[in-house]
Amino acid sequence: MSDDLSFDEYQRLAGRTALYPGRDEAAVAPYPALGLAGEAGEVCEAVKKAIRDDGGEITDDRRRALKKELGDVLWYIAALCEELDLEMGAVAQHNIAKLADRKRRGVLQGDGDER
Repeated sequence: MSDDLSFDEYQRLAGRTALYPGRDEAAVAPYPALGLAGEAGEVCEAVKKAIRDDGGEITDDRRRALKKELGDVLWYIAALCEELDLEMGAVAQHNIAKLADRKRRGVLQGDGDER
């Protein structure tokens, strides 16, 4: 496997390991959304511990731990995209276009998705 992996290829490969309750049923399974929230919480917990225990510095050990947790976040994003019949690459492309538009209009900061 190459070091460069597209979002869509990652989604396809991650799908091979997606075994959870409700997968492949008619309704969207809540499992990936709940897993995403949990893993995002673990990322936040690791950053919190860096602030508390390491003076805000991200040590090499903490960076390795965060890499693993971010990988878990990515897996749940892939699973949720699959549940919603979305391609991760298209989601990423849409997000970059949205951010570029906000930058062009000078509204990167502020509140609300529709700014």
